[in-house]
Amino acid sequence: MTEPTSQAFRVGIVIPTYRHVDALPRLLAEIVGQGLAAIVVDDGNEAEIAGRIKAACSAHEGARYLRREQNGGKGAAVKVGFEAAADAGWTHVIQVDADGQHDIRELPALIALSQANPDAVVCAIPIYDDSVPKARKIGREITHFWVRVETLGFEISDSMCGFRVYPLIETSHVLRREFVGARMDFDTEILVQLNWRGLRVVEYPVRVTYPEENISNFRMLEDNVRISLMHTRLALQMPVRVPVRMLRRAFLRRYRK
Repeated sequence: MTEPTSQAFRVGIVIPTYRHVDALPRLLAEIVGQGLAAIVVDDGNEAEIAGRIKAACSAHEGARYLRREQNGGKGAAVKVGFEAAADAGWTHVIQVDADGQHDIRELPALIALSQANPDAVVCAIPIYDDSVPKARKIGREITHFWVRVETLGFEISDSMCGFRVYPLIETSHVLRREFVGARMDFDTEILVQLNWRGLRVVEYPVRVTYPEENISNFRMLEDNVRISLMHTRLALQMPVRVPVRMLRRAFLRRYRK
């Protein structure tokens, strides 16, 4: 087990988007206004929406537009963004949802935590207002329970919020070598896989709002089945993966607290 070569900290934003475009001009204005570069991944949107996404990116010098010709899911779009970020020489990527849920005024705080903990995943822990759908909140609690089983611990308070900072070298390694779901299972599965690899999680509370005009891409039957299958495969791997995580943390300095 060897330590990776350290690099100067370089962070940028990856925004996957499918049918979410209304909040994008505001998000990009705020992100670029903070001096950050952004990669927006159009996940196979129809022509009219794709044109609006591309126009929003063109309005900002620091925003890059990438397109997947076919819709592959949130995880598939994020993976494309991560590849582009690695090619650009970024060391860390902040994932931001395109629907305007996340309070991106908190970006400086997340970046500061990542700079202080470069080998950890920095995760926003959502503070919900009354706009959160009750069914969504219940579903999240079920996933939180299973993640505690799969990791045999309480390190991960929330595995479903897509507002987080990833160390790119470690994350790319996991994506190359492990199966990680491409749709609504992505956020949880990649975080569990990174935990098994030994990475620590640093959490930071962030206000999350569900906009009234928000379009949900969650497909009740298909995505619930997909998430159930994800938890099944993770739970089956857990007896082997958790001891490996313990060994990595024992022998690799960067994974120790």
